[in-house]
Amino acid sequence: MKDLEGKTAVITGAGSGIGRSLATNLAERGMAIAISDVDEAGLAETVEMCKKLGARALGYRLDVADRDAVYAHAEQVRDDFGPANVLVNNAGVALSATIEEMSWEDFHWLMDIDFWGVAHGTKAFLPQLIDSGDAHIANVSSVFGLMGIPSQSAYNSAKFAVRGFTEALRQEMILSGHKVGVTCVHPGGIKTNIAANARGTGKTPEEIAKAAKGFDKIAMTTPDGAAKAIIRGIRHNKPRVLIGADARFFDAVPRVVGGRYEDVVGRLGKIGGVADRL
Repeated sequence: MKDLEGKTAVITGAGSGIGRSLATNLAERGMAIAISDVDEAGLAETVEMCKKLGARALGYRLDVADRDAVYAHAEQVRDDFGPANVLVNNAGVALSATIEEMSWEDFHWLMDIDFWGVAHGTKAFLPQLIDSGDAHIANVSSVFGLMGIPSQSAYNSAKFAVRGFTEALRQEMILSGHKVGVTCVHPGGIKTNIAANARGTGKTPEEIAKAAKGFDKIAMTTPDGAAKAIIRGIRHNKPRVLIGADARFFDAVPRVVGGRYEDVVGRLGKIGGVADRL
């Protein structure tokens, strides 16, 4: 999908971070922008940024965990813009907790957004993407969709699921002959607010804030850099996009060491120590 100008992009989680940078970068490339988020203030800011770049842009408050709402959103976007051409399922949250300590409430909260949000968006928009005759889906997984990490079982579960779902979808689009490219995105540490908004079992708000500051210091990639990498992946129909040197490291370790990486990571420190340093 080399020609983006004049087409419509749909992006979830666009009130800040990667989603906002995707919206502004695609606006600069002449795309119409349909973006959503639960953060209405941040969403409105992104819409204005896109309009200042000359793009037609509309924002929609959307909880991607609500399947009926996502289907209604897809119909509204089609009414407002016509069939979408690019869909980026980007909305996500984080949770740091051991399996022993993690509550079912927190586990379902994360899975409903990070996995089901991707599935809802894909299923709801797929018919119009196919109808457009020239489309692409980019689903955002993570480096935690490449390796399991202590205290990240819920996030690992969602992001591994996104990876499997997306890889199967790409094959199905090829087999069916539909002109819909599919890319699975694996960002490493990106300077966004996901860590600051994370839930953490057994941690005080102060400890979560401290971990978020530490994450921001070592995050290797800006949201703008991540957005540009994703757009390159879309334009060149790449099956997988690894963002950052840390993502390439996470991709390489299981290939080289195999399942033994689990023993190595498990011995590096106390539970949660590895995730807190990423």
